[in-house]
Amino acid sequence: MVIFTVPIIKINTHFYYAMRKIINLQTDTATLVIYDLMSLNHRINDNADWWSLPEDEVEEINKGNVLFFNLGNDGAYKVHIKNDVDEYTGSLFLNVPSGKIFIGAGEDVTGGDLEPDDIDAISGEFITLEPGTYEAKYKKQGSDILISFTKAMFSENSLEEGVYL
Repeated sequence: MVIFTVPIIKINTHFYYAMRKIINLQTDTATLVIYDLMSLNHRINDNADWWSLPEDEVEEINKGNVLFFNLGNDGAYKVHIKNDVDEYTGSLFLNVPSGKIFIGAGEDVTGGDLEPDDIDAISGEFITLEPGTYEAKYKKQGSDILISFTKAMFSENSLEEGVYL
């Protein structure tokens, strides 16, 4: 497990985490997931593929509990965690109650009595952020996904369908 804690930088009225990290992952569900395990604890006893139902996926994204990104294809991806994402595709809000964030393959999301707690059996890594609420900006460039986290006041999203990159 890699724990990555970095200082906050204030630029104008926005707080940015000064971070740069690359996470390699392999997905068989063409999905990237980002979330604080505490936010989906209520899903631990659900079916392992609860999130494949569009209404459940969107409900949890809108509550700020998880970010699912539909990547279009299975395969290997690099997630670049950056200070900021220029010309980003979109942004979503994410609740981070414990400060421990999993970034990895969608199939490793909490469910089916499992969590991504055995780093040798999952595709992804953990990072640490200060507990709170964040705006996550994102963009996909080929097999690279760029993500940045900025402290935010909002904690909910208002999607009608999932996010497709």
